[in-house]
Amino acid sequence: MHFGVEPFDAPDVTALADAQQAEMRDLYEGEADIGPARKAAMFVEPDGAFLVVRDDAGRAVGCGGVCRFDDTRAELKRMYVAPGARGRGLGRRLLEELEAEARRLGYAGVVLETGDRQPAALGLYVSAGYARIPCYPPYSERSLSRCFEKRL
Repeated sequence: MHFGVEPFDAPDVTALADAQQAEMRDLYEGEADIGPARKAAMFVEPDGAFLVVRDDAGRAVGCGGVCRFDDTRAELKRMYVAPGARGRGLGRRLLEELEAEARRLGYAGVVLETGDRQPAALGLYVSAGYARIPCYPPYSERSLSRCFEKRL
């Protein structure tokens, strides 16, 4: 597996992000991300980066980004591993790479939002040292949202 920075608006990234959102709509009866629109500029230095995981054949099988949340923290966005690539620890490796990218960009911490119907994601974040925090807008009014933070 190879991890690399790629543009958020690249075709392979768009396909992964669309698949992630489709999966969320299936889990949450038609509702996907309610946050602000994701734009490629959010994931460009010095504020952010978007990573893509490619298998040995060059296929994009996972992705995730970090973007500026506030002066000291990044927000993790669009973390996703395609179903066929799951079960091999790729999500954990991707999370570690995203945290390293956030550190490299100068952030002291990472925040994220996930949903209550994603036990694998919830377990990953807790086991990686993320602590539950009160949800921040726009997720603060959404009962299914779970927000977390980790100091780097």
